[in-house]
Amino acid sequence: MKTIVLASAGILGSASFAAQAQSSVALYGVIDAGISYVNHSNLNNSAGSNSLVKFDDGVAQGNRWGVRGSEDLGGGVRAIFNLENGFSVGSGALNQGGREFGRQAFAGLSKSGVGSLTFGRQYSLSQDSLAPFSDGGQTVANNYAYHIADVDQLTASRVDNAVKFKSASYAGLTFGALYGFSNQAGAFAGTPASSASGGSGRTYSVGVHYVNGPFAAGAALTDERYPGATNYPSPTAFSNVNPAKLTSTIQEFRTFGVGSSYQMGAATIWCLYSNTRFVPVTGTTTTFDAYDLGVKYSFTKSMIAGLGYTYMHASSNDMVGHWNQVNTSVDYSFSKTTDVYLLGIYQAASGHVGNRPLQATIGSSQTAYLGASGPDASSQLAMRVGIRHKF
Repeated sequence: MKTIVLASAGILGSASFAAQAQSSVALYGVIDAGISYVNHSNLNNSAGSNSLVKFDDGVAQGNRWGVRGSEDLGGGVRAIFNLENGFSVGSGALNQGGREFGRQAFAGLSKSGVGSLTFGRQYSLSQDSLAPFSDGGQTVANNYAYHIADVDQLTASRVDNAVKFKSASYAGLTFGALYGFSNQAGAFAGTPASSASGGSGRTYSVGVHYVNGPFAAGAALTDERYPGATNYPSPTAFSNVNPAKLTSTIQEFRTFGVGSSYQMGAATIWCLYSNTRFVPVTGTTTTFDAYDLGVKYSFTKSMIAGLGYTYMHASSNDMVGHWNQVNTSVDYSFSKTTDVYLLGIYQAASGHVGNRPLQATIGSSQTAYLGASGPDASSQLAMRVGIRHKF
């Protein structure tokens, strides 16, 4: 990261003011690109299951550039902000639905020994507290290793119109809470879409994280009301399963998880469990459970290999599904900012949706990466070679 330090005295010509308030602004970013292959996919072709070789980007990390800054207000208090843009290297297009700063956009205050209070588009506590204990968070398999469609909110869990508090560390323990407003008159708790409006949603999220030497653990709960509202997009489908079509409009989306990790010399092991529920206005609740177990080993300072296993299970009215996924990765760093990597991912699905077989779907996005396996296949084998540069 290259940091630009702006002395307020230089800008305003006031040395006395600079002594009282010093500001810093940092420009940073990540660029990830590579070539991926998957043996079964219906991406951009719903007619069947075909092999796919594609340019893919934002896999080891989502592509981004951002600006973050702070101003010392004295007494341990700082004004802080962060604006972060997501984009596609392959097309140059904006991600996150075309938002200018779709990844993050917030401002607030922090106090040493207390924590921070921020306002804007921000990550949920599920992502903050649980992602470090998942296969996706621990290795460069990342967006290919996170659970189907990010259904449990580990990697793309961003909340609009949010107020968020994150505590300072107290003997290794940090905690936080977030509330995202519906911003609709007469519907503080949100409302479903109708012929008169696109509806609105609201979110609350809480989480804790603990670190003690080589051991770390976390837990979080995120609850979204009317996640299908047009101004509040959240995952409401996974693989070829659409809970809303199985039952009715999703009234509440709730995900809870716990995870931990332990470092032993050059090796790190981790485990994670999450439970996600799609609660309809009427009908049967759809549940999705995920279990991660993994290990990575640093052979040298430059080379790290990872191996992870994920089991996912879902059930609802007229639907039952199982997914087994193995994630392998090798990452080689040329420097602190540039690395290359190889991935091998295999996922097998079993079960049914009504009278249709369940499909495999590798990746945290249904459409951005490899797509589903298609109606003629229930497994996917994916391989990738990629390069990542940070600045």
